[in-house]
Amino acid sequence: MTDHNFSRPVAEELSCTGPLTAHVDSFARRLQELGYASSTRRVKLRMLTDFSRWMQRWKLLAADVDEQMVVKYLRRRRRRGRGDARTLGDLLELLREAAVVPRPKPDDDENPSQRLEREFGQYLTVERGLSQATLKNSLPFVRSFLEHRFRASPIVMAEVRAPDVQRFLLRKLQAVGPSRAKLMVGALRSFFRFLRWRGDITIDLASTVPKVADWRLSDLPKSLQADEVQRLISSCRRETVTGQRDYTLLLLLARLGLRAGEVVALTLDDLDWEAGELTVRGKGGREDRLPIPRDVGQAMAAYLRQGRPRDCSTRRLFVRRRAPLRGFASSVAVCTIVRRALARAGIASPRKGAHLLRHSLATEMLRKGASLAEIGEILRHRLVDTTSIYAKVDLVALRALAHPWPSGGEA
Repeated sequence: MTDHNFSRPVAEELSCTGPLTAHVDSFARRLQELGYASSTRRVKLRMLTDFSRWMQRWKLLAADVDEQMVVKYLRRRRRRGRGDARTLGDLLELLREAAVVPRPKPDDDENPSQRLEREFGQYLTVERGLSQATLKNSLPFVRSFLEHRFRASPIVMAEVRAPDVQRFLLRKLQAVGPSRAKLMVGALRSFFRFLRWRGDITIDLASTVPKVADWRLSDLPKSLQADEVQRLISSCRRETVTGQRDYTLLLLLARLGLRAGEVVALTLDDLDWEAGELTVRGKGGREDRLPIPRDVGQAMAAYLRQGRPRDCSTRRLFVRRRAPLRGFASSVAVCTIVRRALARAGIASPRKGAHLLRHSLATEMLRKGASLAEIGEILRHRLVDTTSIYAKVDLVALRALAHPWPSGGEA
């Protein structure tokens, strides 16, 4: 296999020797798929040949490559660049995919805290059927509690008592808001139920975790006016690749009310152009098919023709603008795009995440006469109570329903 920028096989062109010679061409192909520029690919391939020669001097085989060997090589290398660790990390992943290097067993390099966290994550996924997004919200709280309670001591969950839990919460809850606090106490309750379920503890620690006073209907949902949403979307420079991508993404958020994680998870296979529908994977593994509005469909078509890299291997709909050309790592990237668009449009808003556009869609629908049931259907709420927060958004309509306060006179 040859790289299109080399007249001969890559290994021969670079005069590669050592145990990694047979993998140079496949690594060159991988770098090209990830969207790296030709000059960057050459730098990374030269590093691979240097690594291979270093392994040859130490009489090592390709099957010997692991994280520890990479660290050892980088420490001995005099000149180190910012992308050196990533380059060798991509190489190691390639060798593992080709079964040249075995993947490490989960227990090989785990400490007791990591093992317990992984087992709890498996429980949430397999037994509870929860999504990866829920795991990302829950597991850091468990890790923080274990570090707080045991520090450098051996982890023995049977020794945990209610005061340990309460001291941890009193310390942590002072630094977070109500919503974050609810996530924390929910994660800990679930963790203690898991421990009792499998017999690690015998007392009901979950019941010792207090509830957080956060009344959902005590505040109005933050939203933008219709003209502000349009300014936000129009702030994207559609003549650029990044601008066309961000324009399409913001339209999806504003017209369909998608969550940030749902946008991240979208793939090319989710688009059904003949039916004019889009498959959305929501919370708890739920899938919904939504109609594609005309302007959204036109934007997606333009992005796929002109903005999305043609030679990237990922099936994700939205792709990073720089190599490696992969889908977004998390919903943080989507929220960042929204925040930058707000700044460009000169819109001051207390909320700057992707959910702002979801709330704005619901609020505008209510103002135009949509019922709560219709709003809940568009936002794909499972419970009517979830949609009820929008009942008090249209203050003008609510005032018309209010009876005047009696001013005195006859009883």
